[in-house]
Parts: sequence; structure tokens; C-alpha cells
Amino acid sequence: MVIFPPMKTIPAGQFKQTCLRLLEEVRATGEAIVVTKRGVPVAQLAPLAPDPDDDWLGAMRGTAKVRGDLVAPATDEDEWEALRR
Repeated sequence: MVIFPPMKTIPAGQFKQTCLRLLEEVRATGEAIVVTKRGVPVAQLAPLAPDPDDDWLGAMRGTAKVRGDLVAPATDEDEWEALRR
């Protein structure tokens, strides 16, 4: 059995007064806040789930083409000015 800690609750009037601060708190902590009206839960302020498309790792996979040898010099050694001396 999994027991979750109780969520933070806030009355609607107090939510109205501190909305922007609460939005920042939810963003920073990732913990949801339940808004109540006369003690009855009416809404939940929760962080958005991360968008899987925003994951940049591997985002360019399959878009490049390898043309030729990756470790060979780009030009012939006889064209290198540094080797002529």
C-alpha cells in the first residue's frame, strides 16, 4: 500500500490574493496545490507534465548522412602547405 503525503490546500479567497506566488511555488517544487471553496476541493493547481518532444537528446537522430571516411584527411597530403617545407 502506497501512502501519499497530504497535498497542500488553500481557500479560494487566499488563492485569489496569492495566485502568482502560488504559480511560482508549483513550478519550483513540482507539488500540486488543491484550491477549496468552503472546505470543499474545487480545483487543483499542478505542474504540467514535461513534453516528450522537448527532449533534445537524440532529436537530430537520423538526419545526418556520412559521406566518405570520417577520420581520413579532407585533402591529399601533397596539398598540405605545412608538409612542403
